[in-house]
Amino acid sequence: MVAVTAETIPTVKVDLPARSRMGAYVALTKPRIIELLLITTVPAMVLAAGRWPGWWLVVATLVGGTLSAAGANVLNCVYDRDIDEIMRRTRSRPLARHEVEPENALIFGIVLGSTGFLVLWLSSNLLAGLISTAALLFYVFVYTIGLKRRTPQNIVIGGAAGAAPVLVGWAAVTGSLALPAWILFFVVFYWTPPHFWALAVRYRSDYELAGVPMLPVVVGVEATARRMLLYATLMVGVSLILVPAAGMRWIYLVAALGLGGWFLFDTWAVYRDPDKAMRLFTTSTVYLSVLFAAMMLDVLVR
Repeated sequence: MVAVTAETIPTVKVDLPARSRMGAYVALTKPRIIELLLITTVPAMVLAAGRWPGWWLVVATLVGGTLSAAGANVLNCVYDRDIDEIMRRTRSRPLARHEVEPENALIFGIVLGSTGFLVLWLSSNLLAGLISTAALLFYVFVYTIGLKRRTPQNIVIGGAAGAAPVLVGWAAVTGSLALPAWILFFVVFYWTPPHFWALAVRYRSDYELAGVPMLPVVVGVEATARRMLLYATLMVGVSLILVPAAGMRWIYLVAALGLGGWFLFDTWAVYRDPDKAMRLFTTSTVYLSVLFAAMMLDVLVR
């Protein structure tokens, strides 16, 4: 008699009621990731304007940015549906569960991305729309298709897409880019590797099983933790450059120093004990949210 396991059961398409199908399409956009990206957009807009830039522009930029990021995430799910079925962390995604047809998801992602470009262009300016669309294309073609399954530097290079929302926010307000915008870009860029590698340490066996060369799989946890410390240090250093470059005052400075010290401490903790990786993952999320909130507050109370 042949034993029946989860791996030997054939995968079948799941027919969902309309409400559940709508929920499946929403899940394809990875809303929690989008929230984190948008957290950086509004403070960048406030810093660019030197004040609150106006509700209409803020809401329109968030809508356009959300649509672009959602489109990128959907297209990522379409391409990665094969490995998503293998990894425990991603088995519940709609395409991995065959709740949505890949062709429909592909059209959905393209429509979202195109609409995001139009919203940003019409509500603010062409530059904001182009940056957002370039980030989408970079995430899909450079990171997802070109790098993710080929090099352990995938998340380092691919992190540029996740750092783009600060440029979108700045461009939406000014129609151009300036030094503070690029400083914010590199804060998020250097933040991304330790943030994501903390997750990769926790789910190292998943990536190994799926054949994805995430850094912990290729070089081990200890070497990964050393790289995480390097990028965390660069992130803190760049965050402090914003003080003279953008005229930030004590609110931001205190937050950057305190949060940076906390981030470095928890990164060092992963080096000593890999089981604390998810604590760093949580710390990194709080770090980015509070740092950008402090930056916005610093501007608004001037």
